[in-house]
Amino acid sequence: MSKKKLEYVNLSYIKSMSGNDPGIIKELADVFIEQVPEFVKEMRELYDNQDWHNLGMLAHKAKSSIAIMGMDDLAAMLKEFELDAKEARSPEKYAGYIQRFIDETDHAVKELKEYFA
Repeated sequence: MSKKKLEYVNLSYIKSMSGNDPGIIKELADVFIEQVPEFVKEMRELYDNQDWHNLGMLAHKAKSSIAIMGMDDLAAMLKEFELDAKEARSPEKYAGYIQRFIDETDHAVKELKEYFA
């Protein structure tokens, strides 16, 4: 594991949960790296289909992965996204929510790949 400082990801939760086991930490990071493109693809599809309720459900699901990676601000945004979308409230905000998710998870994935290289 690299000593490079992580800016987007905070592994302290995973470290405490895993007893600082490098194998478990890497495994959880790998799962996150695999999930992100799936979340993005599904978010875009649900948005394009204006399936707001399922978009809210997906934001809820993504929030768990984001929280585990210590991305607390993004997790809070996903909670807001979840609640808005489930109620079909403020759909004009959804594209911005999705873009922020894409931008921040893109940085996080690059950071994790470098960290574990």
